[in-house]
Amino acid sequence: MSPPRLAIAFAAALFCAAALADESAPLPVPKGTAREKAIATYNEGVKLMLDRRYADAQRRFEDAIALEEKLAEAHNNLAFSLRMQGSANFDRAMREYRRALEIDPKLAQAYVYRGVLHLQMGQVEAARADLATLRGLDAALAEKLEKVIAQKARDERDGLAGQIDGAY
Repeated sequence: MSPPRLAIAFAAALFCAAALADESAPLPVPKGTAREKAIATYNEGVKLMLDRRYADAQRRFEDAIALEEKLAEAHNNLAFSLRMQGSANFDRAMREYRRALEIDPKLAQAYVYRGVLHLQMGQVEAARADLATLRGLDAALAEKLEKVIAQKARDERDGLAGQIDGAY
C-alpha cells in the first residue's frame, strides 16, 4: 500500500472507530411486534461491531436483514462491518450502503460511512457528493467526513510533492 493510501486508510479507521460509539447505538426493541426479533438481532450485531468483532457482527446483521429486509440501519452496519474486514469486501459494502439509502434516504450515518468507502476506493468526487447531501442532514457528521476528505487531499498532495522532490 502506498504511503498516501496508507494514510487515508489510517485516518478512515480512526474516524470510524471514534464515530461508532455515537452513531451506531442500538435501536429500541418494539415488544410484541413483528420487528421485535429483527431489531433484537440487529442490536446483537451492534454490540459485536462496537467490540470490533466485525465478522460476527456481519452475520447478525445478515440475520436481521433476513428477518426484516427494510431495516436500513442493518444494511448500513452490515456495510460498515464488511468494509472493516478489508478491501475484498468493498463492492459488497457499497451495495449495502446503497440499499440502506434506498430504504431511508435520510440515514446520515450511511452517507458518512459510504463517503469514507468512496475515498478508500479512490472515488473522491463521489465522497464529495455524499458530503454535500450529508450537510443537509447532519452538520456534525458532515464536518467529520469533510476532515477525512481534506486529509486525503493533503496526503495526495504530499505524495505527489515527494515524487517530484525525489525526481530532482
